[in-house]
Amino acid sequence: MSVEKAIRGLRTGKFVLIHDSSSRENEVDICMAAEKITPDAVASMRVDGGGLICMAISKEIAGKLKMPFIQDVYRNSKMKVFRTLEADDIPYDEKSSFSITLNHRKTFTGITDVDRALTISEFAKLAVKPSPSSFGKNFRTPGHVHTLISSGLERRRGHTELSTALVEMAGLAPVAVICEMMDAKTKKALTLPKAAEYARKKNLTLTNTEEIVRYWGGSR
Repeated sequence: MSVEKAIRGLRTGKFVLIHDSSSRENEVDICMAAEKITPDAVASMRVDGGGLICMAISKEIAGKLKMPFIQDVYRNSKMKVFRTLEADDIPYDEKSSFSITLNHRKTFTGITDVDRALTISEFAKLAVKPSPSSFGKNFRTPGHVHTLISSGLERRRGHTELSTALVEMAGLAPVAVICEMMDAKTKKALTLPKAAEYARKKNLTLTNTEEIVRYWGGSR
């Protein structure tokens, strides 16, 4: 199965491509386990993906670190501007999975491939033994790495949930790095056929929601 190949690839530090579905975003994300990230990998995601590079975090880890959904932060803010900007009309979902943005405290600007790789890899280490005090000691916000909180595949089936489920099934730290694949020619999301062609050229595994959910259900 493609999921088994994807799991083996993640364990060895390879990219995996994930397509959600034609009835949702209909996008393909390039994914890597956060604990395997390198500056070269960030550069590849930036160039070959082109979308937003994010860390997808399991709901358990986010809960232990007291990380909020950014939407809840805005709702609890006294600043009126957030009331008019609420994301209550997302065409493909009910709620955004975005949390806060982060930089590791040892980064400079935070945006370089080296800096982002440091932030991501250090967060993956923290996820093994999540500690709110260590979180605050080693990271700051705002930053240049966007974070996403998984709601679990039983509740939501976006790239956040699909990627974290894959790294968890691989036995890795439950944090994934994902980036939407864009098409510079059409100025839109890369189509599934083009993503499949990219996967063949790079010898990468392409999987999807249906395959991941089926495998995830069988592994429980």
